[in-house]
Amino acid sequence: MPVDFDRLTAPGYLSDLTERPLEDVRAMRTECQIVENALSLVRRVLHGRLDIFGAEIARRNEGRDPSTLTELVESLPGLLADPPRRDGNPRPPQTIDVSDVADQLLDELGPVVTATQLGDLVELDDAAITRRFETLELYEQTVSDRRRAMHTTIDTLQAEITRRYRTGEASVDSLLS
Repeated sequence: MPVDFDRLTAPGYLSDLTERPLEDVRAMRTECQIVENALSLVRRVLHGRLDIFGAEIARRNEGRDPSTLTELVESLPGLLADPPRRDGNPRPPQTIDVSDVADQLLDELGPVVTATQLGDLVELDDAAITRRFETLELYEQTVSDRRRAMHTTIDTLQAEITRRYRTGEASVDSLLS
C-alpha cells in the first residue's frame, strides 16, 4: 500500500469524525499508527547514517586522516549505540513492525544515501561527505515533519475514541462481544 501522507494528514481525513462508526475511527488510528511506526524505523536508520557521516566529518575536522574501512567498521558499535539514559538504565528493546509501508519508506531513503555509499565513505573527499550529510539532514527533517503530523492525527483519533467511552457512546462491553 503506497503511503499517502497528504490524505492521512489533511484536515478532510478527520472531517465528520464524530459521525463515523467507532470501528472506522479505530481503523483510521491503526492505519496511522502503522505509518508512524514505519516513519520511526526510517528515522532511526537515518540517525545511524547521520552519526556515521558526522563522526567522519568530526575526525577530519580534528585534522586526522580519513578513516580506513576497518576503522569505520570497528567504530560502528560506539557510533550506533544509544546514549545512556538519565536514570542509568538501558533503553528497553522495542519491536517495530516492518510493514510494507516501512519498506516503501526505506526505498525512498536509498537514493539519499545507500548502504553502498556508506562503505564508500572512506574514499570520499570532505566536500562530498558534507554534501551527503546535508542531504541526509534534509531527508531526516522531512521524515520528522511527517512523523509529527502523524502524531497529531493519531492524537485526534485517540481523543475521539476516548470521548466516546467517557460519554457512554461506546462501552467496554462492546469490545467483549
